[in-house]
Amino acid sequence: MYGSNQYGVVKYAENIPTPEDINKHKIDLTKYVPPFVVEIPEMKASYDVQGTEIGSLLYYADDVKKQLRIDTATWGLIYWEERYGIETNLDLSYEQRREIVKAKKKGQGTTTKQMIKNVAEAFSGGEVDVIENTAPYTFTIQFIGVKGIPRNMQAFINMLEDIKPAHLGYVFKYTYTSWDYLDNKSLSYNNAESIKWDDLEIYD
Repeated sequence: MYGSNQYGVVKYAENIPTPEDINKHKIDLTKYVPPFVVEIPEMKASYDVQGTEIGSLLYYADDVKKQLRIDTATWGLIYWEERYGIETNLDLSYEQRREIVKAKKKGQGTTTKQMIKNVAEAFSGGEVDVIENTAPYTFTIQFIGVKGIPRNMQAFINMLEDIKPAHLGYVFKYTYTSWDYLDNKSLSYNNAESIKWDDLEIYD
């Protein structure tokens, strides 16, 4: 990702190509001319500059293609947001904004149980179950595929309020790791030292 080693945290208008980005697309024009031509310093320098310019054009052409897909769009996300009537929030990361766009896209049309499930899974990145409660006019959204409270929950709630029928209420149910489970797995002091906290969080 441009300007950062961490996926999804680069903000709008920061995707300025580096020389390395351009070099990946640079064309070696000297391969298409006789060797004696390349031996002339001025000609070699000219081909080098032209190859870099072509590389720059190819880079930007490739970058434009990326904007045509939600999963790879960066500066082009603003046009996806405009298409689906989403207010652009540049304080969010690219990844968060993509989640909102994909959820909005899945939430088009008549609201159904499957639609709510699709939207919830788009935000949480894991399996979700939508349970129709016995109590009237309510349903439960249970996050199965992720532990704890999924990130970007407020954006999901906003989206849910936008697509669900106004008369329906809802509650959330989350999945957590219990210490009893770890005890049952014979997690001892001796072997706990070798397990990272992130690993503990994935136990079911």
